[in-house]
Amino acid sequence: MPTLPHAPDPAATATVYLHVRVLMGFVVGLGLTHLLRHFARIIERPKRYKVYSVHLLWALFMFSYLIWFWWWEYRLSQLVQWNFNLYFFVALFALLLYLLCALIFPESLDEYADYRDYYYQRRQWFFGLLALVFVVDFIDTWIKGPAYFHSFGAEYVVRNLLYIAGCLVAMVTRSPRYHATFAVLALLYQWAWIAREFETL
Repeated sequence: MPTLPHAPDPAATATVYLHVRVLMGFVVGLGLTHLLRHFARIIERPKRYKVYSVHLLWALFMFSYLIWFWWWEYRLSQLVQWNFNLYFFVALFALLLYLLCALIFPESLDEYADYRDYYYQRRQWFFGLLALVFVVDFIDTWIKGPAYFHSFGAEYVVRNLLYIAGCLVAMVTRSPRYHATFAVLALLYQWAWIAREFETL
């Protein structure tokens, strides 16, 4: 985990964070653009490939996660000092989220019957990376400071562990009932969590 030296000049910290935020904004923007482009494609050509509700719920989950990530990462502006390790970590976190967006909506479905077929065939990659996101999320929250990490209480730890466990199960099962239940609960809880914890910065 990146280590943070003693407090630097606040103006210098703000300038460095602005520089890093441009990169994060670019990657998040690419992810959002990718998702919106494919949502529009489904609306324009609904009969070309049969949609699958569970797949769409996870696409919505990723959309809301990206929006939340961009809002949440503002807290990084309050760090005492930036260094390359921290910058590299945050950049990889953003790139990981973009990769998930690319996986949930492939550029082509030519090798698959429809979105349902694609979802179940590629679920190991998607849920494996999503589980990794929640592991990285622990680190990202901790580098904002131990006090910030503990401010969320035990619910935060349980939340992430349950998401990770749910993803691991989703990797090994093809049960439509499980995947539908997991998708609905994950999305509803994510929205409730954002509304309760991140209404204001």
